[in-house]
Amino acid sequence: MTSLATNPPATHPLMGFARDCWRHRTARYALLTLFILAVLAVLSPHIAPYDPYETRILDSMLPPSAEHWMGTDLAGRDIFSRILTGARISLVIGLFAVAISVTVGCTIGLISGYYGGRLDNIVMRLIDVMMSFPGVLLAMSIVAVLGTGLVNVIIAVGIGGITEFARVSRGSVLAIKEEVYVDAARATGCSDLRIIFRHVLPNAFPPILVLASMSYGWALLSATGLSFLGLGAAPPASEWGAMLSDGRNVMWDAPWAAIFPGIAILITVLASNLLGDAIRDIIDPKIKV
Repeated sequence: MTSLATNPPATHPLMGFARDCWRHRTARYALLTLFILAVLAVLSPHIAPYDPYETRILDSMLPPSAEHWMGTDLAGRDIFSRILTGARISLVIGLFAVAISVTVGCTIGLISGYYGGRLDNIVMRLIDVMMSFPGVLLAMSIVAVLGTGLVNVIIAVGIGGITEFARVSRGSVLAIKEEVYVDAARATGCSDLRIIFRHVLPNAFPPILVLASMSYGWALLSATGLSFLGLGAAPPASEWGAMLSDGRNVMWDAPWAAIFPGIAILITVLASNLLGDAIRDIIDPKIKV
């Protein structure tokens, strides 16, 4: 009696990618760091030991101790509680800013690269003009026009990141649209919109994913920089950039007021950049050994 050989079930690409990320040591540590920061941000109203907005003048500029783990600021507010609460603001700003950059930039790049010709020339020249301005300077100019506030900061930082996603997605589309499966889809009568989002975008997604993971750190850093300059969150918001700006004024008397918000920014940006590098190593077959 002959036994029938059974093939193992196929693994979904997303499951395989998640497994590769978990096996990659750098990606695993970066994901765990970002996950812990996200959990702390979500649970901050329940785990913060003090009200982050309550001023206690008698507790002004207390050093780190068992009662105040990270000390207090000039107004006597607990810095640890403010960092936990500020994580909700800072992390969300970076997330929504990257979402704007990915959505708008990739749409522009996909359409420009797929159709080419005069449309591509016009769009790319506009992108070149935008790239002539540093991202932070462009974001500052947009905030100056729109006005200060967290929503305007998200919009400004998101617009500042559009150029990179437009160029990366366009470059991928220029190579992908010449593939045989795209010609086959076109020959079967598929619409351009279906070809772009059903056949071209999934194959152009890997470099976009790498850029998005790296851009999160840049978006967070840009947003905190704008708040540091007074163009973002308004007092008494516990946004990390605003906390860093407040701590700068008492740096010599209470250095912890600036050090701990700076460490929070550093950890988040570093984890984001390391995750981007790890994802690039995972999905790029030329680098994988």
